[in-house]
Amino acid sequence: MKAGEKVDLKLLVKQTKKGNKESLIKLIMDQKDDYYKLAYIYMKSEADSMDALQDMIVIVYEKIGNLKKEESFYSWSKTILVNECKRKLRERKKIVSLDQVEEEAYEENYSLSEDRALLNKYLSKLSDKHEEVIRLHYLLDLDYESISQMLNIPLGTVKSRLSIGMGILRDMMRGEIDEGY
Repeated sequence: MKAGEKVDLKLLVKQTKKGNKESLIKLIMDQKDDYYKLAYIYMKSEADSMDALQDMIVIVYEKIGNLKKEESFYSWSKTILVNECKRKLRERKKIVSLDQVEEEAYEENYSLSEDRALLNKYLSKLSDKHEEVIRLHYLLDLDYESISQMLNIPLGTVKSRLSIGMGILRDMMRGEIDEGY
């Protein structure tokens, strides 16, 4: 990030803390694609991703006063987005009909390439914590530090989960372990 951009970020965050909604919109729009991709990794649908983003914006606006360092705005807001996605997924898990699962599986396999469908099949068989870091690192191209901050876990834990998850994936794809490992 260039020096001028840091000043703009700090200025926009300070203005947002004072209640300036336009500043918050500028901050969010500056990285709207990153926010959307992050939400989509968790929610796997455009509508649900947009709902999570909308809720995140409201939470950020309400809690912006809690942000200590202006330069941490993006990692802080992305952590809020991840937490909001997880909350929505927990709520969704409470009621899921078999028809809905079959319909989603059909749509997903129909719309995705065979390789991507196969990858999603294997990823979904991993534990949530392993799947999460693999998707964030390899599909969103986030570095270890960003994942660590976003998930509020130590850097070593991120690396460990990636290593273990990739090892399990490799073994599943070779057929060396059962799909339920």
